[in-house]
Amino acid sequence: MAGKTKSIYVCNQCGYETPKWLGKCPGCGEWNTLEEETRVTVTPAQGAKTKRSAPMKSFALDDIEPDNELRYRTGMGELDRVLGGGIVKGSLVLLSGDPGIGKSTILLQVCQVLAQTLNVLYVSGEESYSQIKLRADRLGVKAPGLRLLCETDMQAIGEHILAEKPDLVIIDSVQTMNHAELSSSPGSVTQVRECTSLLMRTAKSLSIPVILVGHVNKDGNIAGPKVLEHIVDAVLYFEGERNLSFRILRAVKNRYGSTNEIGVFEMTDRGLEEVKNPSEMLISGRPKNTPGTCVACVMEGSRPLLAEIQGLVTPTSFGNPRRMSNGFDYNRMAMLLAVLEKRGGYFFNNMDTYINVVGGMKLDEPALDLTIAMALVSSLKDYAIRDDVLAFGEIGLAGEIRAISHCEQRSKEAARLGFTRCIVPAHNLRALGKKLQSEIEVVGVRTIRQAFEALIV
Repeated sequence: MAGKTKSIYVCNQCGYETPKWLGKCPGCGEWNTLEEETRVTVTPAQGAKTKRSAPMKSFALDDIEPDNELRYRTGMGELDRVLGGGIVKGSLVLLSGDPGIGKSTILLQVCQVLAQTLNVLYVSGEESYSQIKLRADRLGVKAPGLRLLCETDMQAIGEHILAEKPDLVIIDSVQTMNHAELSSSPGSVTQVRECTSLLMRTAKSLSIPVILVGHVNKDGNIAGPKVLEHIVDAVLYFEGERNLSFRILRAVKNRYGSTNEIGVFEMTDRGLEEVKNPSEMLISGRPKNTPGTCVACVMEGSRPLLAEIQGLVTPTSFGNPRRMSNGFDYNRMAMLLAVLEKRGGYFFNNMDTYINVVGGMKLDEPALDLTIAMALVSSLKDYAIRDDVLAFGEIGLAGEIRAISHCEQRSKEAARLGFTRCIVPAHNLRALGKKLQSEIEVVGVRTIRQAFEALIV
């Protein structure tokens, strides 16, 4: 006897399930995101009839031999850094980002390197063969081992992978794939989940790495059910403004490496090029002797990055002052303004306040607090901070400057790029070596007022 069928409603944003339709999803709060899905329930008696042909066998950890050739190098050092050293065999990687950010571009450039010695299958559900050929010619991609397949039928694609057994598979994009046995439309919760599950089983059984391209919704999150991110082994995000040439590749999940590493690229007419020295790129073009600008040093994984912070304080034209933040948490900026008023004596209650992180980066490290505060005070007092000075440190609600991690690495990066004075929390001075202090003047501060006085000396 066949199992019973029932209808449930699944949110296409967060995967929340409910037996009846609702206008607003209780899970994520979005409107009109619940879609009907038909499922077949199997009774316990039916499940008991299914028997395995052979009993399962477990293995001791020490008896498992590691694979020596575990990763494929992509030829792009920044991408390998984010992946943890390269593409792992049998892994499932999800690459997501805004439209036009460079997802398909970087994958074709990866094919240019890997397809010299490996068989790579590029499956496109959005472009035709001629369109991919035109883009490959523009990027200068000539790879003898690259095979193209323009298809959306997931079962046919799976059979083709089983027959050809390529060394790498790229799916562009997973939202366009369609499973013929499902009645829902491509891009729905059911289709995305089942197509990804089929690819996951194929990747693990044949040890073929699969890279999926994922669309994003209006909030910048990956479109489709949240379970999609749980199935894959790594989730990569492309960040950056479309009107700026720089792109940042960030891993938010990685089973085979760190999630703190980032890769920096520049979009050119020849495709994406690696930025070997992101700090120099981010602080290039700084205005000279201009109030309201200060340089910070943030840690992205094991890499210190210098970033320029701009602050603008101007008398308000309305009853309530306006606050805006670009690239920095708005709520933390409001907290810093309250601390500056209460503990430092700098008043912003009748001033419009703006914060901007140059280069399109989004930073949320607590060590950025002191730089934000100094940029705002510099603009308020109309006093320019010296070009060879930078500051970093966390600010507490009592107005104290608290210690941060990796102070020595940050100071070394500043000295390497020509900075001569570094304002740091006083508690970090003991951990700095004498050799470093001979290369750059390091000043320890305990309060906000001490920090600003050290900047203007």
